[in-house]
Amino acid sequence: MSSAELPAAAADAADASLQWHPGGPYDLLQTLGILRRGHGDPSIRVGPDGLWMAFTTAAGPATLRLSPAGPASAPWVQARAWGPGARRAVDAVPRLLGGDDDWTGFDEPGFKATLPPLVAEARRRNPAVRLPATGRMIDALVPTILEQKVTVIEARRGYRYLMYRFGTAAPGAGSVAPANLMVQPTPEQWLRIPSWEWHKAGVGPQRSATVMRALRSAAALERLAPLPAGEAAAKLQTIPGIGIWTAAEVVQRTHGCPDSIAVGDYHLAAYVGAALTGRRTDDAGMLRLLAPWAGHRQRVVRLIGLSGFRKPVFGPRMTIQDHRGH
Repeated sequence: MSSAELPAAAADAADASLQWHPGGPYDLLQTLGILRRGHGDPSIRVGPDGLWMAFTTAAGPATLRLSPAGPASAPWVQARAWGPGARRAVDAVPRLLGGDDDWTGFDEPGFKATLPPLVAEARRRNPAVRLPATGRMIDALVPTILEQKVTVIEARRGYRYLMYRFGTAAPGAGSVAPANLMVQPTPEQWLRIPSWEWHKAGVGPQRSATVMRALRSAAALERLAPLPAGEAAAKLQTIPGIGIWTAAEVVQRTHGCPDSIAVGDYHLAAYVGAALTGRRTDDAGMLRLLAPWAGHRQRVVRLIGLSGFRKPVFGPRMTIQDHRGH
């Protein structure tokens, strides 16, 4: 894998730019889709010119545009960034795009032969997916906490409300970038959100308190990014209100962890059980089913998702809670 600076004439007056060559099949949207909190995520926009992201770096906010380019036989990604954090954003592009994600062991014939047919076929059809690694702990942690013990619809509604109310416009929004592209609040901005605004967002006091508790140690959280995924997940779980599910969901995104499983998810165990055996199961059963592929369990789960398999409806859906009227 290699990276190269774009010629100045091709950089569209970006503050920093890069070409990243994956060295094999690559699908940008398939790879980065896990980072997007629904189609209305204010910090990630997908358009005809590529995928736009906005976030804060150690040097300040940045807007990053990622555009797939090149032939299918030798694809590459063109990265352009604007804002005070543009250089930091571009420097992180290879890891963000899955440059450190190695499927070699998974794709070895002996290992592939152990996979269920549904998973093996999904890999055959999806050779271009990678596991991304953002390295941005807080950007992943806050929306994940908002998803604790509520429906995805409710969590994303609350996240959008808070983003539009307390986030900031991305560098170049409305000029070089989409007008509705937003940067997440900084830890200091999250901590200043009053209780009634969490209430309006439909975020219950337990989840808002967990966000506040975690972000009071924002610097310590960011120091988890360079650690191995397992160690970072364990340290996250020392914060009251953050358990194995939250930690797993975070390191899947920040570290590109190929083995992280979200135990305690409302749907995941039944989904994996139905896909692999035709029967629903619980967390313990899911872990037993996935045990033969230890080290690659998250890859197996991602491929089940990419297979198109849909879980039969086993029972009532989780009720959407509304905390705003209480």
